[in-house]
Amino acid sequence: MLTAVPPPRSRAHRLCLAVAAFALCSAAIAWGSDSLRQRARPVSLQASRPLPPVTLDGASSELPIADHLVVRKAERRLFLMRGANVLRSYHIALGLHPTGQKERSGDYRTPEGRYFLTRRNPRSDYFLSIQVSYPNEHDLQRARSHRWDAGGSIMIHGLPNQLSRSPEYYERTDWTDGCIAVTNSDMLEIWLMTPDRVPIDILP
Repeated sequence: MLTAVPPPRSRAHRLCLAVAAFALCSAAIAWGSDSLRQRARPVSLQASRPLPPVTLDGASSELPIADHLVVRKAERRLFLMRGANVLRSYHIALGLHPTGQKERSGDYRTPEGRYFLTRRNPRSDYFLSIQVSYPNEHDLQRARSHRWDAGGSIMIHGLPNQLSRSPEYYERTDWTDGCIAVTNSDMLEIWLMTPDRVPIDILP
């Protein structure tokens, strides 16, 4: 049974998130442009350039750190977990064709299985993004057996930097190419509360 831990609502918590957002924006400017739209390139588990250090004074003392993530696609929920405890629960949007396992590039499905959070990008086309390590070896074997391109560039990310539709559309609709999308404020928490290489289980 999952035990929910309510998020802190203190003024200090909100201030820490604001400081963190400012620090990430500063790091993004220093790091330079890095578009993630080149989907034909193979998925890299390492950033091509190291991120500059970002100091988030006070944030770590306010926010617990997750040791794994769980996505339940049918419920449209992402859970940040620590052991059996739910640290946070977020509403998510999925790929345009959300039902079923992702099999190949262009099927607009969100993967299912165990992966890891890898590359972080503060300068993506969305408000922050963290790469999911799709495709894993099983995904690659399945794609090879059908002579498919397995695809890649699956992310957890916030809203597009340039909205093409109303905010209500992004709240109510599965709109990604296969990624996992959240609100910008939720994405900031996920960024701060997840370490590198943390596992993520994506369930049907």
